[in-house]
Amino acid sequence: MSFSKKYASKHFYQTDGFIVGIIALLTAVLSEVKVVPFDGEVFRFGLGSITFFLLILIWSPISLIRTGSVTGITVVGFRVIEDFFISDITISASVWSHLPALLFYLVFALGLHTIKIERYKTFPLILGAWATLFELIGNILEYIMRHGLLHQTNDFRDWVLLFGVALFRSYFVVGLYSSITVSEQKKRMQEMLEVGSELYGEVLYLQKSMNHIEQITAESFDLYRKLKKNDQHQLSIKALRIAQEIHEVKKDSQRILAGLMKVTGRENSDTLFLADVLDLVVVANEKYGELLKKKITFYINLSVNFETNQLIPLLALLNNLTANAVESINENGEIHFDIREESPHICFVIKDSGKGIAEEDVSIIFEPGYTTKFDDEGVAATGIGLSHVSEIVQKLEGQIQVETSAKGTIFQIRIPIKNIRK
Repeated sequence: MSFSKKYASKHFYQTDGFIVGIIALLTAVLSEVKVVPFDGEVFRFGLGSITFFLLILIWSPISLIRTGSVTGITVVGFRVIEDFFISDITISASVWSHLPALLFYLVFALGLHTIKIERYKTFPLILGAWATLFELIGNILEYIMRHGLLHQTNDFRDWVLLFGVALFRSYFVVGLYSSITVSEQKKRMQEMLEVGSELYGEVLYLQKSMNHIEQITAESFDLYRKLKKNDQHQLSIKALRIAQEIHEVKKDSQRILAGLMKVTGRENSDTLFLADVLDLVVVANEKYGELLKKKITFYINLSVNFETNQLIPLLALLNNLTANAVESINENGEIHFDIREESPHICFVIKDSGKGIAEEDVSIIFEPGYTTKFDDEGVAATGIGLSHVSEIVQKLEGQIQVETSAKGTIFQIRIPIKNIRK
């Protein structure tokens, strides 16, 4: 399939007409999952209205009135076709029997259009109340129309039932939609924080590189001046050019650093409880373990919990250490978290059952460039993970210790509580 055809196909699935068609079709099909509360088969409570309302909340079609009209016509047509194949009823009688359903969907959609439903998506109680009112009006009009067309009688219990079902279905849909949106928001927040924590470590590394760039720039200009003073014109011009190029690199790095710091500056405004931070770390590294085809069990002992506004530093710190623990485990293993208060510090202990660190390497693991990771071609990793951990701990005015053996590694971090508590 060519690019243009792929684009056209994707665009088609995103069009309002396609959305309206799917809403109408699913509503018509699921409306046949029904309960008939009154005598006869003419009035039913089905999943159709629930499906219709939920899909409108999720997909937000451009024209609710058109959506209601198309859905109502589709429902009536679907039921007439069904009667034609499985009943002896005539087509005209079937149309008259099911025509009131069109009125229900049209009235319900008209009500949602009138209040501009987008305003109330973040106010579930109000949205549920409006939906109950419009469904009740639609049901009453449908019920009256049926009785007028089919000459049926009704009593007070019918009206009570109509109200009760409208109330239940409306708040059921609003509750379901709210749970979906909350889940999506949590997922997006988790993804943003994971990206932010990774960038935070890179910001520290870039800040350190900026200092080196500054130093190299100064030395290059100094070399230029010395060469010029000694009448070495050609070499001095080259030295000046190098200094200018380094200066351009420095300006580009400054712009990149400024942009990254806007992202990683979120730790000063957003807050979560320590338990939530730890949950994000565990979830992310469970997925990482699955990606590496490892079976890892996580154990958490959390004896202190409070709100922290240092989300990204803590996530960067804990994610780095936990990811290293995951990598150190061969196929099956355990990772233990122990977080406790040792006033005036908070103590984070991360223990794994991996292969441990070579004894001669323990003193250098926090130095930039240290790594035990190599790709298939023998090329070493950047080795900046643990140096980032050390930088973060120092920035939070804490200390980090490591114990290792053939049975695994234990990292213990102590940070003043006042530096991470909100």
